[in-house]
Amino acid sequence: MGSDGFASRIVRQRRLVTRGHTRPLAWRLEQLARLEKALQPEEELLEGLAQDLRKPPVEAYYEISGVRQELKLFQRRLRRWLRPERVATPFIMQPARARVVADPLGCVLIIGPWNYPLLLLLSPLVAALGAGNTAVLKPSEHAPHTGEVLAARLRQHMDDDVVSVALGGPETAQALLRQKFDHVFFTGGNRVGRLVMEQAARTLTPVTLELGGKNPCLVAEDANIPLAARRIAWGRFLNAGQTCIAPDHVLVAPGVRDAFLAALQQAILDFYGEDPQLSPDFGRIVNDSQFQRLAGLLRERPVLWGGRVDSAERYIAPTVVAVDRWDDPLMEEELFGPVLPVLPLASLQEAVDAINSRPQPLAVYLFSGRQSWRDRLLAGTRSGTVCFNDVVLQAGIPQLPFGGVGESGIGAYHGRAGFLRLSHQRSVLERPQAFDVPWRYPPYGNRLGWMRRLLR
Repeated sequence: MGSDGFASRIVRQRRLVTRGHTRPLAWRLEQLARLEKALQPEEELLEGLAQDLRKPPVEAYYEISGVRQELKLFQRRLRRWLRPERVATPFIMQPARARVVADPLGCVLIIGPWNYPLLLLLSPLVAALGAGNTAVLKPSEHAPHTGEVLAARLRQHMDDDVVSVALGGPETAQALLRQKFDHVFFTGGNRVGRLVMEQAARTLTPVTLELGGKNPCLVAEDANIPLAARRIAWGRFLNAGQTCIAPDHVLVAPGVRDAFLAALQQAILDFYGEDPQLSPDFGRIVNDSQFQRLAGLLRERPVLWGGRVDSAERYIAPTVVAVDRWDDPLMEEELFGPVLPVLPLASLQEAVDAINSRPQPLAVYLFSGRQSWRDRLLAGTRSGTVCFNDVVLQAGIPQLPFGGVGESGIGAYHGRAGFLRLSHQRSVLERPQAFDVPWRYPPYGNRLGWMRRLLR
C-alpha cells in the first residue's frame, strides 16, 4: 500500500475516535474481547513463533500468556480507570468543579520487534484499545510467519477501521512514519529508535520508545550461588539470549567466582544437555545478520565454555566468556544473544560507578541478602527496572510499569501505565454563569493588598 493508501486509512481510523465512537466503556471492552478471541486457537501462533525463532512451545506460550494477563487486567480495571478524577479548586475560584478526564489520543502506530513478535505487538495494542484509540500495527519483517498469522487473525476478528495491519519491510515502516499519527509506539533497538523519534518529530507526534541496553547483574558474596546461577542462566539464554531485559553481563564477587562459574555450567547442562544444539528447548538466532554479528564477536576468542556456532542453523551455543576490562568489545553494545560475559565485582561502589558511567540500562539485577546493598543500588543508579534475587520476571507483572529511561527508552506501559500513556489527561473546569464577582476585572485600583491576602 502506498502513502496515499496509508493516509486514507489513518483518516478513517482517526474519524472513528473524533466522532466519539470509541469513548464508551462498552466499545472498549468489546474490542478487548475480540482481541482475546484472536488468540485462539493457539497452535498456529505457536507454530509461527517456532518457524521464526525456533522458539520452544513453553517460551512461545509466555507471549500468549503475557497478552492474556494484560487483557484480563484491563477488563477488570478499565471502568475504574475511566472515572474522572476530581480535583480540589482554590477558594478564590469557588463555586467551581474541576476534574481530569482520560481522552483517547486518536490513531496510534505500533511498530513491533522480532524477538517477541506477538507479545510486544499485542500488549501495546491492549493499552491502545483500552484507552479508546484505533491502531495501525507494523509487525517485524524478521518474524514473517508470526506477522502473517497475526494479520490474518486480526482481520478476522477486528474491524479494519479499528485495527489494521501493514506487512512489509523497512520501506513500509518509513512510509507509515511519514504519516501523521497521534502517537507512535516503537519497540526495538536504539539505532532504529532514534530514526523513529527523528521522523515523528517532523509531525510533532509523541512517541513511546521501548529500547534496551546492557543490563548489569551483580552477584555478591552472600548470594545463594546455585540459585543465582540457575536464574541468571535461564534469563540470559531464554529465547537464545534475544530478550531486551535479560542480564547482559554478570559482575561476580571474587570470593564466589569459581563456585558461581561451576554452578552456571551445571545449570546450562541441566537445562540443555551435553549438546544444546540438540535440545528442543533452545532457540536460534533470528537471521543471518544477527548471527554474523554475534559470531564475529566470538571469533578467535577464548571462552570458558560454549562458543560453538553453526551458520546453517543460525545456532550459537550458550557461551560464557571471562572479561577483565570494561572496554572489551563484548561490553560496547547490547549483546542480544546467548553470550554471557563475566566480570569481577571488586566492590559495590565500583559497580555503581561503572553502571553510572554508561547509558542507563533497561534493568539492573542484584543477588544478595543485604538490604544495605539493595538500598545503595536503588539510590545510586538509574534504570528502567530493578529486580533483586531474580531476573526478567519484573516484566511479567502487568501492574508494574515497564519501560526504560535515557537510552533504554521513553515512556512506560503495562496496566494503568499503558492506559495513561496512550490517553490524554484532559483538564476540565466548570463554573456557573449565575455568579460573578468583579474583583478580577480592570480597573484594578488599590486591590493588590486584597489579592495578596486572597491568593495566599
